[in-house]
Amino acid sequence: MTPGARAAAAIAVLDRVLAGDAAEKALTNWARASRFAGSADRAAVRDLVFDALRQRSSAAALGGGLTGRGLILGLARRSGQESLFSGEGHAPHCPGPEDAGREPDAEAGLDLPGWLVPELRDALGTDFPAVADALRARAPVFLRVNLGKSDRPAAIALLAEEGIVARPHPLATSALEVTQNARKIQASQAYLTGLVELQDAASQAVVEALPLGDGMKVLDHCAGGGGKTLAMAARARLRLFAHDASARRMADLPGRALRAGAGITLTDRPEVLAPYDLILVDAPCSGSGSWRRDPEGKWKITPERIALLEQTQGSILDRAALMLRAGGVLAYVTCSLLKRENGAQARAFLDRHPKWNLDRELTLTPLQGGDGFYLALFHGN
Repeated sequence: MTPGARAAAAIAVLDRVLAGDAAEKALTNWARASRFAGSADRAAVRDLVFDALRQRSSAAALGGGLTGRGLILGLARRSGQESLFSGEGHAPHCPGPEDAGREPDAEAGLDLPGWLVPELRDALGTDFPAVADALRARAPVFLRVNLGKSDRPAAIALLAEEGIVARPHPLATSALEVTQNARKIQASQAYLTGLVELQDAASQAVVEALPLGDGMKVLDHCAGGGGKTLAMAARARLRLFAHDASARRMADLPGRALRAGAGITLTDRPEVLAPYDLILVDAPCSGSGSWRRDPEGKWKITPERIALLEQTQGSILDRAALMLRAGGVLAYVTCSLLKRENGAQARAFLDRHPKWNLDRELTLTPLQGGDGFYLALFHGN
């Protein structure tokens, strides 16, 4: 496919997204209907779609409207590639008067939901402009080295044999940032043998902050795909259990655990196995700290959704507290930048449970390189 044809394909996908389809579904349907598109074409169209979603407001302004064409034209104008709209072959037709754009105003230039901007400014303070700018760009690709099997230098060397270039990242002792050929990772021997896993560096840093030790009985209460479960397994010899309200999210975890050499028990009834020494609650949240990876999320979030998430976070914390042994540790984690999901939620828990103590808080933003994360560590008496 020519660059112009790729732009046209991205326009078609974005029109489906703007009509309500999930981006991944729209991309999959396009790829199935476009057998002529090679892997490089599919990757390029995907990048265009997600770049447009990350910069939706400003691209729409530059491109003359919130449509697939407007978004891709806005990106093209920003990068000096308006010539892609030539009308030649399969390229989009040339811009006309109906495509007149404008420089985005201050609010559109942030590429954030306007109703959330005051709250994000309050949470981030002087870091707000830089964080907002970071959320408009692609996230780096990070790997977690399975320190139960190897170390970072050995992993870097093994990856390099297959043309994948990675370097240590300071956020976590297990973190590598991939700088070349990230798309080869899942077919690499380092990945297939469980030496490395795809995991954000800040997510790894959160797990490194947990007070884990050999012999502890640990529950990952909102395990999802199990990235943090596996990271905990690599840190110590644990009796490790994983639970999620949607068991299908953990479908791949047994296979990944086998590759990693980790012993993990999945459970749909965590209370039966209580008490635990430590429970990790990686709570459902707005995902505002990971909007680089999920740009759809920032446009779909609503005030009503966040209010519901706050209630869910509190109820999960209350449930988990009942499953800990006396003196056990409750670790509350979000990938949110919002105070109401982070510090305010931690203090609301303490108000409901006055015999509990807050030992530590950790806040990370994209300015440290990874996603935005919050961690609160509590212990009960």
